[in-house]
Amino acid sequence: MIKGYAAYNAKEELKSFSYEYTNLKPKEVKIKVSHCGICHSDLHLINNDWMMSRYPFIPGHEVAGEVVEIGSDVTELRKGDRVGLGWQAGSCHSCEDCNSGNENLCSSAAATCVGRNGGYAEYVISDSRFAITLPYELESKYAGPLMCGGVTVFSPLRRNNITEGKRVAVIGIGGLGHMALQFANKMGAEVTAISTSLSKKAEAESFGAHNFIVSTTENAFDSYANKFDLIINTIFAPMDWGSLVNTLRSNGNLCFLGAPPEPVSVSAFSLLMKQRQVSGSVIGSPEMIKDMLRFSAKHNVRPVIEVMPMANVNEALKRVAENKVRYRMVLEN
Repeated sequence: MIKGYAAYNAKEELKSFSYEYTNLKPKEVKIKVSHCGICHSDLHLINNDWMMSRYPFIPGHEVAGEVVEIGSDVTELRKGDRVGLGWQAGSCHSCEDCNSGNENLCSSAAATCVGRNGGYAEYVISDSRFAITLPYELESKYAGPLMCGGVTVFSPLRRNNITEGKRVAVIGIGGLGHMALQFANKMGAEVTAISTSLSKKAEAESFGAHNFIVSTTENAFDSYANKFDLIINTIFAPMDWGSLVNTLRSNGNLCFLGAPPEPVSVSAFSLLMKQRQVSGSVIGSPEMIKDMLRFSAKHNVRPVIEVMPMANVNEALKRVAENKVRYRMVLEN
């Protein structure tokens, strides 16, 4: 019997819940949860904003814990291993995406708490290939947010070959953005933070930003033409995307991690003349997560967190929903 906290209906507080689980499948592991981060995606699932939730279910997909049971065919993990588990808990392992190392793009991907029970619990079950060993130097309380938010911002930086001398801008200095600034800085980039509020400037600089743009200022981007190799958008609000595209250098990329509510409109001409790109990115493959964890451990990249007991899950969710957390909430068993 596995005990946890489940959503029974949309927009209601979580309540105690328990479920039976049969023997592990050959490639599954059982993880004893020590910590689980709260992501805004959990709120969307609890409220059924994406029309994909099936009640009751236990949310939570930013897990850190210890492997306590392994399936008969598991070779990469052992009992006692400390692991992290993110948004994805499985894939088909046979499609074109999986065979090319892009398991996060698998059309048959299994989400950790969609159609199954997640990490606001004593234990969680996962495909062993998505339970990633945590570096010794990385404390478990920081690992959960890195498994989802961390790899989400790390992945486009790696895929766009951000190294010393490159120029990166990050839109939004929140749960995702504060990690993106750290990663980009530690990769050697010149980093610019973009926010609606000047009050975020000092904090953005503490995370590694060298420059700061207040996006609500008139003609805010006019002096940044042909400036950036990569712009990472972490927000869900509309912006002047056309002006932002013009701040990209030749072959630069405007990458969306947050999805604005309205279609993104840019001039095709501004893309053509500098071979600029507009793209999207979602989480990361197991290999990308391993790379991100190693990088985080080596370069001391850590999310800023607030820790609360698992039993206080509803209070913690309320604080996240009201945007009162700086910057990631973590539940602790």
